[in-house]
Amino acid sequence: MTTDVETAEIPKSFSWGKFVALITGVLLFVVVYYCPPWPDAVDPMGKHFVLSQAGKGAIAVFLMAGTWWVFEVVPIGVTSLAIGVMQALFMIRPAKVAFKDFMDPSVMFIFGSIVIGLVFTKTGLTKRLAYKMLSIVGERTSMIYLGVFLVTSALAHIMAHTAVAATIYPLLVAIYALYGEGDKQTKFGKGLFIGMAYVAGAGSIVTLLGAARGAVALGFFKDVTGQDVGFFELTWYMFPIGWIMTFVLWGFFIVVMKPEKKTIPGLKEKAKRLYTELGGITRKEVIASSIVGLVIIALGAFAIMKASIPGFVPPHKTAIILLSTILFFITGILDIDDLEVVPWNIILLFAGAMSIGFCLWETGAAEWMAINWLGMFQESHWFVFVMSIAFFVMMMTNFIMNVAAIAISLPVALVIAPYLGVAGEVILYSSLVVAGMPFLLLVGAAPNAIAYDSKQFSTGEFFFWGIPASILLMIVTGFAVYVLWPIMGMPITLP
Repeated sequence: MTTDVETAEIPKSFSWGKFVALITGVLLFVVVYYCPPWPDAVDPMGKHFVLSQAGKGAIAVFLMAGTWWVFEVVPIGVTSLAIGVMQALFMIRPAKVAFKDFMDPSVMFIFGSIVIGLVFTKTGLTKRLAYKMLSIVGERTSMIYLGVFLVTSALAHIMAHTAVAATIYPLLVAIYALYGEGDKQTKFGKGLFIGMAYVAGAGSIVTLLGAARGAVALGFFKDVTGQDVGFFELTWYMFPIGWIMTFVLWGFFIVVMKPEKKTIPGLKEKAKRLYTELGGITRKEVIASSIVGLVIIALGAFAIMKASIPGFVPPHKTAIILLSTILFFITGILDIDDLEVVPWNIILLFAGAMSIGFCLWETGAAEWMAINWLGMFQESHWFVFVMSIAFFVMMMTNFIMNVAAIAISLPVALVIAPYLGVAGEVILYSSLVVAGMPFLLLVGAAPNAIAYDSKQFSTGEFFFWGIPASILLMIVTGFAVYVLWPIMGMPITLP
C-alpha cells in the first residue's frame, strides 16, 4: 500500500544560486536603506538636491528588485508584488499610492495589447499570417529571422510596440511549432523571441506612433528650449537609425543565436498546404481584424492630430485599446474562459515596474541620480557629454518606464548643454534612440516581457545577451551623433 508521503510530489531541487541572489537583494536593500545620509546632488546652477530617507528607500527597493528580476529568484510577478510591499512596510510611500500604480493606464494598455494577441490566436489569424509569411520567406532560418524582424519593425512605425509584440508573439509561436523541436529551448527559439522584442523597440523610435516616450520628450524639449519638433522632422532623423539597428540586430542574432538548422526542409510547401487547409477567412477573423484595424487607425490618427494641432487633446490610448477588448467580448470572439489564458505574471511584472518608477520619481531619487551622473560630465568634450546622457537613459529605461527615464534626464541635460556648446536637438534624439531599446531587463519594455512568455529563455540569459546588444546600440548612437545626423542637417553644437 502506498502512503501519502510516497505519492506526494517530490519538491524541486534547492537552487543555491537563486538563494544567494535572494539574500543579496535583501542585503542591498538593508545596506542602502539604513546607511547614513548621502551627499546632496548639485546642478550646474549650484542648486542642491537632498536625497531624503524615502528617496534612499526607493533606491534600496530598486536594487533589490533588479537583483531578483535578473536572477529570477521568484516568479517575476511576485518580485513586482514585493516592490509594493516594501514601499508600504518601510513607509517609503503610502500603500494606497504604491499599489494604485499597479493599475496605472500603461499597465492596462499592456493588458489590452495582450488580449489582441490572444484574439489573433483564437480566431486563427495568427496561423494564417504565419503560414503566409513562411511561404514567402522560404526555408532558410536566417531568412525567417529577417522576415520576422522586418515585419515587426515596420509595424512598430504605425502602432505601439507593445501592441506589435502582442500581435507578433502568437505568430512566432506558430512559426516555431514548425521548427520541429516541440517546446524545447533552442538557439533559434531564443533568437526568434528575444530578437522580436529588441526589434520592436528599434522600429518604435521612428515615429511618434510607436510609443508614448516620443511625445513626452518633445513636450519637455519645447518647455526647456521653446522649440517645436514636427512629426515628420522626428521621423527624418530617426528612420535611418531605427532601420540600421534592425539590420544590426539581425546580424547579431545570426551570429550569437545561430539556428541549429540552416534550413527547414519542406517548410515552404508545408506552409502553403497548411494555409490552404485553413480554408476561407471566417466571420470571426473578419470581425477581429476589423476591430484591431480600427484601433490602429484611431491611435495613429489621434497621435498625428496631437502632434500637428496645437491644443488638441485626444482620448487616452488606453481607453481606445480597452474598447477593443470590450468589443471582442460583445461580439462573442472571447468569453469568460479566455481571461484565464491572460499571462498575469507579465501583467504583474509591469505593474511593479510602474510602481518602482513612480517611487523613484516622486521621492526625488531619480532626479538625484540624474544630476549626480550628468554632473560628472559637465566639463567633458561635447561628444562624451552627449554619450553619457545616452548611456544614463539607456540604463535607467531598463529599470523604470522609458517615459520616466526621459523625464528625469532630459530637462537636466538640456540645462547643462549650453554650457558645453551642445545643441539641444542632439540630446533629444540620442536620448530617444536609447530609450526605445532596453535590452537588459524584462521590465524595460513590454515586448521583452511578452517574449519571455515563450519560455525559450531565462531572465539571466536575456540580461547576458543584452550586454553586447546594448554595446552595439551605443556604437550606432555614437555613429549617428558624430557622423550621420550632422550630414543630415541636425545642429550638433551651438554657433
